[in-house]
Formats: sequence, C-alpha cells, structure tokens
Amino acid sequence: MVVEPALPHRAYAGLVSRLAALAIDIVLVCAVASAVRVLPEFAWEQLLDRPAPQWFQTGATLVAALVPWLYFTIGWWLANQTVGAMVMGTVVLRADGQELSLAHAALRAWIGLLFAPVWLVGMLPILWDPRRRAWHDKLLHTVVRYTPRGKPVRVA
Repeated sequence: MVVEPALPHRAYAGLVSRLAALAIDIVLVCAVASAVRVLPEFAWEQLLDRPAPQWFQTGATLVAALVPWLYFTIGWWLANQTVGAMVMGTVVLRADGQELSLAHAALRAWIGLLFAPVWLVGMLPILWDPRRRAWHDKLLHTVVRYTPRGKPVRVA
C-alpha cells in the first residue's frame, strides 16, 4: 500500500469538522428519504384520485431505504465529498491521496451505515492519530483532509 506524502497534522479533518459534516448529511438524507417515500404516493393519490397500491408504496419505501447508501456512495465517488463535507471543507481520499473508486466509496458507505454506532465510537482515535484517522479510515485505507484553500487571484 502506498501512503500519501507526509502532510501536517492540521491538513487532516478533525473530530468537530467531521461530526458537523455528518450532522448536515443526516439532516439532508432524512429529508430526501422522507420525500422519496411520501411524495410519489401523494402524487399518485392526487393524480389518480385513489390510494396508491401496496406494490407502489413498497417500491417507494425500498427506494427511500437506498437513499442514504446512494447519497454517500455517489458523493464520495464523484466529488470525494458529501454536501456536509462541502460545507465543512473536507474531502475523503484513499490513504495514498488518490480518489476513491466506485467500489471503495460503496463499501465505505455500506460499512458506515451498517455499523453506524461503531462508526461513531470509532471516530475517537481522530483525537490522537497523526493523520486523524478513525477506525473505519484505518480499515478502509482512507483519510479525510481539509480541501486546500484557493490562492487569491492576482490581477496584473
């Protein structure tokens, strides 16, 4: 395994930044999953003037259940960050500094959602790890870094 070049401790996202990003993500995911579960059924009833069939309700429920996994997977795969991470200025990368593959992002999301309480407790090592890695970062060979600030544009 290749490890990224040594960066200062402050280059890696701390516990407060990561928890704040997670809180933002949770609020957003809950809102989207709720909308995905409720709005199709509501639209069916309004447009067809009758209750939605059970198969339709079940389908909406299943899609809503996939929203959290899809949200984290797609965010980490395409942009290296979720909306919460964007707000907090962090990105998730492989330990060697490269971007996550689709499979890596999907696995990270799946493990995080499946073992959410362990994921949260596992964030404590961020407080003393030199690269501020949580248990899941060590397990999945990832790091969470602050995004580099853009340098001011100089007009000639």
